[in-house]
Amino acid sequence: MAKVGKRIRAAREGLDRDATYALDEALGLVKERGTAKFDETVELAINLGVDPRHADQMVRGVCILPNGTGKTVKVAVFARGDKADEAKAAGADIVGAEELVAEVQSGKIDFDRCIATPDMMPLVGRLGKVLGPRGLMPNPKIGTVTPDVTAAVNDAKGGAVQFRVEKAGIVHAGVGKVSFTKEALSENVKALIDAIQKAKPTGAKGSYLKRIAVSSTMGPGIKVDLGSIAAE
Repeated sequence: MAKVGKRIRAAREGLDRDATYALDEALGLVKERGTAKFDETVELAINLGVDPRHADQMVRGVCILPNGTGKTVKVAVFARGDKADEAKAAGADIVGAEELVAEVQSGKIDFDRCIATPDMMPLVGRLGKVLGPRGLMPNPKIGTVTPDVTAAVNDAKGGAVQFRVEKAGIVHAGVGKVSFTKEALSENVKALIDAIQKAKPTGAKGSYLKRIAVSSTMGPGIKVDLGSIAAE
């Protein structure tokens, strides 16, 4: 069995791993235990009552966090002509067309978010095997295939979080940093949960939100009382 380090033991001390906590209390515990030497990300894990193997139970979407993510996001835009100029003016870090497609095909992926104008999709579609596994493939359902590149870049830079349910029915997403106030984190969590609820698929039956936990990058998971969120 792997040895548990002193910092991890300290983070777990006094924490009932089986208990559930009200959202504000859970976030307070996460902040107290986020003691790494960097500003840890606060992460939300939501277990949904869906089976994503069925197309009518897939959950995915995008949420604009009211207080941002705390991360510096590097954005690439596939565009030509005026739309390329618009993307650069909006603050996109990488803008290109055929030459950018060639770079990505060669394995050079130096960005965190990818946007494309509709006319570029015949080219960008060839990159599915490269971008898809990394969760970077542009998709109109989450606003990353759009003629409005200014809004898309601003959203990506300003706190847009993409979410997609995994095979086990779980959605993972960052909702801020340990340095955020508890109030800011709470607002971000509620915004993400609201977006996931609105994305409930038609094929979902029974209980949709089953379990929720929060943690910091290096900290223990803390279970959240679903009733505390519903009450608010």
